[in-house]
Amino acid sequence: MENGKFLSGFKTYLPLAILFVFLVFLMPRSGKFNYDYKKGAPWMYETLVAEFDFPVLKTEDQLRKEKEAAVSSVTPYYKYSENIAKERPELLRQADLGANENLEPAIISIFDTIYARGVIADRPEFHDGRSEDEQVIFVQKNRRAAMVPPSEIYTIAEARMKLRRDLDAMTGKSDADSLCRAAGIYDLIVPNLIFDQQTTDLVHEESVNYVSTTSGVVSSGQLIVSKGEIVTAEIEQLLDSYKAEYESSIGYSGPRALLWIGNILLSLVMVVLVFFTIYYSNSDIFGQFNKYVYILVVISLAAVVTFAVEKADPKLLYVVPYTLFALYLTAFFRNKVVYPVYVVSLLPLLIFSHNGLELFVMYLVAGVVAIYTFSFFNKGWQQFIMAFFVFISVTLTYLAFKLIDGDIREFTDYQTILFLFIGSMMSVAGYPLIYLFEKVFMLVSNSRLIELCDTNNKLLRELATKAPGTFQHSLQVMNLADAAARSIGADVALVRAGALYHDIGKMTNPQCFIENETPGVKYHEGLTPEESARDITRHVPDGMALAEKYGLPGVVRDFIVTHHGTTSTGYFYNKYLNDGGDPAKTDVFFYKGRKPSTKEQIIMMLCDTLEAASRTLKDHSAQSISDLVERIVKTKMDDGQFEEADISLRELNIVKVVLKEYLQQIYHERIVYPKRRRKI
Repeated sequence: MENGKFLSGFKTYLPLAILFVFLVFLMPRSGKFNYDYKKGAPWMYETLVAEFDFPVLKTEDQLRKEKEAAVSSVTPYYKYSENIAKERPELLRQADLGANENLEPAIISIFDTIYARGVIADRPEFHDGRSEDEQVIFVQKNRRAAMVPPSEIYTIAEARMKLRRDLDAMTGKSDADSLCRAAGIYDLIVPNLIFDQQTTDLVHEESVNYVSTTSGVVSSGQLIVSKGEIVTAEIEQLLDSYKAEYESSIGYSGPRALLWIGNILLSLVMVVLVFFTIYYSNSDIFGQFNKYVYILVVISLAAVVTFAVEKADPKLLYVVPYTLFALYLTAFFRNKVVYPVYVVSLLPLLIFSHNGLELFVMYLVAGVVAIYTFSFFNKGWQQFIMAFFVFISVTLTYLAFKLIDGDIREFTDYQTILFLFIGSMMSVAGYPLIYLFEKVFMLVSNSRLIELCDTNNKLLRELATKAPGTFQHSLQVMNLADAAARSIGADVALVRAGALYHDIGKMTNPQCFIENETPGVKYHEGLTPEESARDITRHVPDGMALAEKYGLPGVVRDFIVTHHGTTSTGYFYNKYLNDGGDPAKTDVFFYKGRKPSTKEQIIMMLCDTLEAASRTLKDHSAQSISDLVERIVKTKMDDGQFEEADISLRELNIVKVVLKEYLQQIYHERIVYPKRRRKI
């Protein structure tokens, strides 16, 4: 299918229509804050005045500092004991005051004063740098907790000093200390504020978890920023707060019909981009419905993930392994398709996310790195090397944006860096889903093709045992096809697999083919040309039967049915005609296959014929090999075998040059080793 040709058919446009409807309903239902600003840059719009009241949100740095302060700030929690104060009078009556029994009411009164304020065992120590004026403790009394400065509460030593001073003042004497010691009154002073460790820990945990996210309110009508004013850190904080309130509570304030029209147009633009991305990268995909639908599913999946994560917590977008979408495409398509489709799959980031441009560039870079490095590190543990390169690239891009913003503190934003690391490693964890997609969409991944090329698998071992000559022929064809495919950017893994399996049908009757003949056995002696041709051409349907039995993918089976196309068994066809056969009855001499339709199938056909024909050459000079290649290519073209293929003349010429060079390397002259003369 040539670019520029109008496509038709419901299989092309129905999936796009479904994608369009899906995107329309996925689009945000509220308007976005239509101002772009950056700290340190001037405000390029009209003066902005608050249209409504909104809270000023603390920055992440402010919240982090407050939480760190809350972690280090522990406020002790004490419970007030009523029983301690009630027991003091009775205990005092039991004390031996001797001649000073008249002081008992005075001492009880002082006790009441002391215990009303409270007594603690030791004054608590604060290690968070709070000044003495800022230090407080919690005191629970009558089921209510109050914050009390420690200076207003007595320690045991201070309570005893208070008792002694007040007694001295009442009696006018200075022997209260001796009296209290002798009568054991000091020992009656015990703490009535009991430290509660469990409640202290609980209160501390709540103070850390419930740090307020706001720091004041901006009233409606208040100036936020003037036109041309430099956006400082304070103004940026106000703009961020205004934007958050606008999008969460106010949002779109115009007619809802206009919002829907905007969403419809935006969805239509995305669908058109998807269509032309596929159209100009490889329009043949429209004719391969499973591949076409798979691409649309990957794009839809990226949109759903972006929408859901943005709604849940925008910070988690740094964890999403967007590079997986690139790898999911790489498994089934060539890079010329993967790159543009991956870019389109990232477009929802620009629409749904608040910092969409930053995320779009980050994951675009990460995807390119993943696609490139995956070609080198795609087996087993090596995928973690690929993930590490992805992590480095996405982290450097993230830090580059923060440097542009002038926010050096982001270098210590370990949470985001950790999120990026987790997301990069998840690209390895999520890759095995490829095998599920392979089954669901009936696709063949590169990993599957590489597995098929393992010559130790059951079918190829059976071919090597039953038809060793054919097996060796297939290996040589594979090497030839590999070189040719690389030269024009064809699918190397696919053409290698096709080369290995194209002749498996010969296992059914291996002696029919000259490369497998046992010495002294001539299979075709005594057979008519028609019988010989019938036996030879049967290896194509026999191969298809074996391919179905062993579950070979459709793209590999295509090589079986196209490697001879609709050509004839030349030797027996010519023999039949030379012996006077009827030209109208030659159908038996022609293969009932299909003409090649892809570059890979054309390469396979040429390499299969050339590998066999080159063995018949007696002269392996460069000119002889060149003439052979040119003759075979011309014969195939004259037979119309290239009519349905998408290979260009330029690519065909490159393939011819590569095949000539490769065959010359195989058949270059060897040195004749001299015989050693015996000594007489």
